[in-house]
Amino acid sequence: MIGLGMHTDNWRTLSAGYMDALDSAAKYNLEHVEFGIIDGQYFIQAMGYEPSLSLKENPIQIRRLCEARNLRISQIDASYPIMGFDGAVFGVQYVTQSIRFAKELGCPLVDTTDSGKEFDMPKDEVLKQAIKNYTECLKWAEDYKIKINVEPHGPYTGDIEFMQKLLGHFESEYLGLNMDTGNTFIQGHDPLEYLKSLRKYCSHSHIKDVSPSLAAALRGESTGIGVSEVAIGEGVNAENIKRCIDYLKETNWSGDISIECSGTDDKIASSVKWLRSII
Repeated sequence: MIGLGMHTDNWRTLSAGYMDALDSAAKYNLEHVEFGIIDGQYFIQAMGYEPSLSLKENPIQIRRLCEARNLRISQIDASYPIMGFDGAVFGVQYVTQSIRFAKELGCPLVDTTDSGKEFDMPKDEVLKQAIKNYTECLKWAEDYKIKINVEPHGPYTGDIEFMQKLLGHFESEYLGLNMDTGNTFIQGHDPLEYLKSLRKYCSHSHIKDVSPSLAAALRGESTGIGVSEVAIGEGVNAENIKRCIDYLKETNWSGDISIECSGTDDKIASSVKWLRSII
């Protein structure tokens, strides 16, 4: 069974808070939401202009806000780049504290990724460092019974062979894949082929479409995008999204997918309608 929800990050470019996202999710009878995470205090978020959660907030209160709207929390997005030495110093702590927070939220998944290239490290050394960093994170994941996902968003997570080596090194029930249809497309992949190569690890997915102008400007040149500028189903990635969802259904996949597009009411309404017709 595929659950349909959305990422609150859809409201970041609109300078709106997570309450706007929760109300939209309730309006369209979605099943879950996904939150980004801030490690500390950020005055913009506190004033309601940023939709992520602070780790300093009361997770029980957040859970009540979601339950009042019949929403689950499918995943929290702790995507500080974790592959290199900065990942060891900052990323591991960011992820481990997000795992603690996820447990109190009643949320089963924590998302992670990489970002820019580690210019001073060859790829095999980045893999070794990534394995060390995830080893530390998995100690917490196993204790708290929270699964860590790895999302394709950078040069290493966008490399299928690298991902197979990373996930295959652990073969852990607590380390999986957060598929992203938009990021894999903008990286130059066929999203379905990327998904097929890592299907056994997939436990959550971000659904992004891509506008024709963005595809023309960045495909094969960039490794990831924040949210879709167009509604899901209205861009050049629509057929790939449909193929990915059809494949997940054919292979009896059960999990949650999060809409990632601009949070304007017209784009959310159109995205929900189109995705429901496919699911």
